[in-house]
Amino acid sequence: MTGQRTFRRITVAELARWQARCPDALVLDARDAASHARDGWPGALRLSSDNQDSLLLRTERRRPVLIYCYHGRASQTWAQMFADFGFTEVCDLIGGHAAWLADRADAGAAPAPAPACRPARPVAPELAAWLAREGFADAESHGAHGNTPLMVAAWRGAGDMVEALLAHGVALDATNGDGNNALWLACVQGDPEGVERLVRAGVPIDHANKVGATCLMYASSSGKTEVLRTLLALGADPAPRTQDDFSALDMAANLDCLRLLRHAPAPRLPA
Repeated sequence: MTGQRTFRRITVAELARWQARCPDALVLDARDAASHARDGWPGALRLSSDNQDSLLLRTERRRPVLIYCYHGRASQTWAQMFADFGFTEVCDLIGGHAAWLADRADAGAAPAPAPACRPARPVAPELAAWLAREGFADAESHGAHGNTPLMVAAWRGAGDMVEALLAHGVALDATNGDGNNALWLACVQGDPEGVERLVRAGVPIDHANKVGATCLMYASSSGKTEVLRTLLALGADPAPRTQDDFSALDMAANLDCLRLLRHAPAPRLPA
């Protein structure tokens, strides 16, 4: 679209040079709270749906912004949000935190020190009661089929429990026995608001399960048009293909899904 604000994608190799040029940059970690506490970059702030409005409204729009996530997927959605809001220099890191760690290993950097042991975080009474009813020992455990509490809450459409689990800082990249994450279960439930809540929190939107299927493919193949529309609006990539070489477009179960995918924007190329 003419005049649309965009952001730039940078590689790990470009990172040091960019940071030297922008020493006052706002660096944002779009991963879950536990990951940020464990090995977030020095000086980085955690970015989530809880503080996005404050950061967007209170940060000088000429201040450079760099966003990283797990693997460079969710960070693109966040970066586009900042660009759309009028920030003049927004970047995200290709490959995310995983690429940064790999680069440090290749360079022979010493691994980050292990965090000190900390007592388990208290669980809110309502969440504790729900976990007990669902048969979970704690907020991070896996139950039937390898599903985590976050997956079960997303599948049941229990938005209050999803929020409680996100606030508790559960892992957002956990997968079940089929290789599906919590976002997949939200798509099965069929609630676009639940889907958006998880993506905004940092659950990887383009994660592929054991057969190479993404949430976008599931929504397309099951004819869940509004879920598909939501995923596309949040930046889901229509290009991936399954192990059997099918794309989301190939799997479209109805005409509306077919139209949405045919008019989906092409994936953004690295700068």
